[in-house]
This record gives sequence, C-alpha cells and structure tokens, in this order.
Amino acid sequence: MALEMVDEIKNIDIVTEEVPAHDALELTKGGKVATITLAGKQYTLRITKAVKLILTK
Repeated sequence: MALEMVDEIKNIDIVTEEVPAHDALELTKGGKVATITLAGKQYTLRITKAVKLILTK
C-alpha cells in the first residue's frame, strides 16, 4: 500500500494540477515542530529562529 502511494505521488502531473498550499504555523499548531508521515516513514518539520523550514527524517 505504501509503495502504491509513492508511485501515485511520482506520477502526479504538477503542471496540470493545482498545488495544495499549507501554512507552516497551522501544521505546527502555532508551535515550532510538526511530524509528517509519508509511505509509513515519519519526518520532522521544524521552524528555525531565522523563520526557515527544515525537514528531516
């Protein structure tokens, strides 16, 4: 199932589809950190003091 999702993501035609937009502060619920899951793996999204985003595995 996870591999099927990865294949779907790879096959998305970004040119013809509207790209979803998300506010980082909404993702972190006003904090500095959020967890994002893709294909069963967790990633950490962090907002730095310099107001930049870092995504780590």
